[in-house]
Amino acid sequence: MTLISLFLLAALLPYLSHSASVEVGIVNGTEVKPHSRPYMVSIQKKRKHVCGGFLVSEKFVMTAAHCRKKIKQLTVVLGAHDLSNKKDGSIRMKVKKYYRHPDYNIDTHDNDIMLLKLRGRAKKSKTVNWISIPKRNEDIKTNTVCSVAGWGRTGSFKSGSNRLLETKITIVAKKQCKKLWENYLTRRMVCAVHPGGSCKGDSGGPLVCGDIAVGIVSFGQKNMCDAPTKPKIFAKISAFLPWIKSIIGKV
Repeated sequence: MTLISLFLLAALLPYLSHSASVEVGIVNGTEVKPHSRPYMVSIQKKRKHVCGGFLVSEKFVMTAAHCRKKIKQLTVVLGAHDLSNKKDGSIRMKVKKYYRHPDYNIDTHDNDIMLLKLRGRAKKSKTVNWISIPKRNEDIKTNTVCSVAGWGRTGSFKSGSNRLLETKITIVAKKQCKKLWENYLTRRMVCAVHPGGSCKGDSGGPLVCGDIAVGIVSFGQKNMCDAPTKPKIFAKISAFLPWIKSIIGKV
């Protein structure tokens, strides 16, 4: 690890707590170039944004398992940038079937992954496209700089953003992350740190390294997205490849 990363994690250690929350918008982010992330999906309940997601094929959206909770019916919006602009060229689609990971644990947030099968097929365009996921199960190198994006809150007690925001975020070593999150961390999770990052409404969005979605926004510290003392936690997509392929087939 770099000296900066070591000093940062050392500074975080005195603030250990056991509270975690899946209510994780983008803090300290900037507005993306419209439609530069054509895989991004707004998952909605009664036309209101509740979670992020991302297209992984013409028929499937990937998101976090906790995004459904007790909600019976979700809709997805593809090709959006400004959720308040009805003339943005976005496409609303219904969900045909929900595949929540059978081993998802609501208490520990382990196996926090869900696939949504669309009622119809997404068509590639300038505003809509899917993103690649890993082809094999492997760890992301420590200190890799990746990114997250979403329409979630811009602060712990602030409102969500109508326009898609993004920020860079750096992968943290598992050993260091486990000291901070202790029993919460499993081999199916990835840790990343940034002075800000994801917040409520960003759950289910992708952790993107290069041009590949490697993680899913899962959880962080409750009411501390603008000043986190622990790394953000993402579901590690490559850990679920057999399960994903059993539903989608080749992607």
